Amino acid sequence: MILSTSEKIKIICDRLGITYSELADRLNISIQNLSNKLSRNNFKEEDLKEIAKALGCEFESNFIMEDGTKV
Repeated sequence: MILSTSEKIKIICDRLGITYSELADRLNISIQNLSNKLSRNNFKEEDLKEIAKALGCEFESNFIMEDGTKV
């Protein structure tokens, strides 16, 4: 089963006991802005890095070539 980015963020928030309102506060954005991003599942890589930092996580994005090289 492949999870969307929004679903992954929800799982992390649930595990950490962080509400979307608290996450929005940590990101210095409105809850409405966060809700819109989550409902559209529309995130820039920079958004994901900021969300990870706000959640105390690391974010990694890579293309993995056939020889295993990460770019």
